[in-house]
Amino acid sequence: MDESKLSQLAETLIGSEIVKLGAEIKERIKAGEKIYNFTVGDFDPQIFPIPQSLEDEIIIAYKNKFTNYPAAEGNIDLREALSDFISKEQKLNYSTSEILVASGGRPLIYSLFRAICDEGDKVIYGVPSWNNNHYSHFVGANHVVIEANYENNFMISAADLKPHIKGATLLSLCSPQNPTGTTFSKDELTAICNLVVEENESRKPEDKKLYVMFDQMYWCLTYGNIEHYNPVSLCPAMKEYTIFIDAISKVFAATGVRVGWAMGPQKVIGKMKTLLTHLGAWAPMAEQKAVAKFIVQTDSVNSYLAHFKSEIELRLVAIYDGIQKLRNEGFAINAIAPQAAIYLTIQFDLVNKTTKGGLKLNTQSDVTSYLLNNAGLAVVPFYAFGASPNSNWYRLSIGTCKKEEIGDMFKNLRQTLLELH
Repeated sequence: MDESKLSQLAETLIGSEIVKLGAEIKERIKAGEKIYNFTVGDFDPQIFPIPQSLEDEIIIAYKNKFTNYPAAEGNIDLREALSDFISKEQKLNYSTSEILVASGGRPLIYSLFRAICDEGDKVIYGVPSWNNNHYSHFVGANHVVIEANYENNFMISAADLKPHIKGATLLSLCSPQNPTGTTFSKDELTAICNLVVEENESRKPEDKKLYVMFDQMYWCLTYGNIEHYNPVSLCPAMKEYTIFIDAISKVFAATGVRVGWAMGPQKVIGKMKTLLTHLGAWAPMAEQKAVAKFIVQTDSVNSYLAHFKSEIELRLVAIYDGIQKLRNEGFAINAIAPQAAIYLTIQFDLVNKTTKGGLKLNTQSDVTSYLLNNAGLAVVPFYAFGASPNSNWYRLSIGTCKKEEIGDMFKNLRQTLLELH
């Protein structure tokens, strides 16, 4: 065995727990097991295809030989289209020099952390949340972790944040949130913005500012009376401190098309661009050309979203209702009513119960394995998103869910729960 050391980062960085779990599930399905796979934050294209007009534009772009390097900051026609789209849909005004395009959200998040944070800087984030721990580790940050709770729908509050905000460099927020599918209320996000503005106003001109990364990847996907709020619309002073992360990945079921964008202060966006010129994480030329054409087709966008959202909501509501029915029967499970995104927050409070075969479920990891091995139910525990190991809450993703299988899934789950005592 080769025991030679590599870099400190390489030796200490851990892989994505979600990707690892998803790969294991895929292997078991390939081997013939019947598993209801609710782990991946992705889509089955046979169930949720990308918009037809977007597909058409991609094909046209390739036929027109758009296969060379794009502009480092994103093609001007795409940034102009995004500026127009954002202005119409969110009433946010960002010029093309304040928009940066890359191959999805990940390189933008990485370049933002790199542009803002030095080793030892305070980075504040709530858990459960997606990958904040890994990005903070990349830059050697001082992790300030706030564990959110059920009472707040797993969204951190201004009261949670206030004791930690002094001297912080970056606050990472996400709404609608991955993994919870929940959102910030208008009042709570306003209160957080007021804290950030107050903190920045207290700093000297030569001091680093406290910036907010606002991941709004799922902002188009809200249900019922839930509204999406953002820092800049609620508090215009936040425009100086907020960097938005957005993409076509989730709202158009286009995770593999790889077009994302950041919006923020020109100075920060410029430094992120410089970093990305060395990484080469550009969105492909043809896809950029296609998105530039598609995103301004208001009727096509709205028509797609209306159908897409109704199909997602149908699945989320059906599963939520099924869980509440089992809860009403006395089983130790629960869920938060669907708010947004493609996720449902669910609870399995089964630690210390004993299986039919006499095996005691001593840990939440035991519960996760029991559900997978006996009910064929694959969901991602919140402890994979940084929550405490004894958290009994999970993310359920419906991106590959066949609605005709939901009934059978609940039959299996109910029988599996009946076998516990």
